[in-house]
Amino acid sequence: QLQLVESGGGLVQPGGSLRLSCTASGFTLDSYNVGWFRQVPGKERERIACISHFGSITTYADSVQSRFTISRDNLKNTVWLQMNSLKPEDTGLYSCARTSGNCRDQRALFGSGGQGTQVTVSS
Repeated sequence: QLQLVESGGGLVQPGGSLRLSCTASGFTLDSYNVGWFRQVPGKERERIACISHFGSITTYADSVQSRFTISRDNLKNTVWLQMNSLKPEDTGLYSCARTSGNCRDQRALFGSGGQGTQVTVSS
């Protein structure tokens, strides 16, 4: 079964940090670029970060630039999202998805991704 599994979410105070993991099973992740997405009720899924096959290219949404870092280890078939200086507006369901497109292309098509992991930033 081909799937992506996200973990690492939780409740954190403003200014805190979390590290999310995205692990693939049933396929090798190094064949794909991978993106992290945030879903808030009533809004479209937003791409917040993307990393190329071997990590040489990373892109970020303006809202998370300089606070979030995406990385990967293809030997572990895993992509991470390190989130620092969290804000209440970072609250949402975070999921990862793969693409054969280019991270620099805002129109790149991504798969549906996993079930996601909830991040709540609140005092």
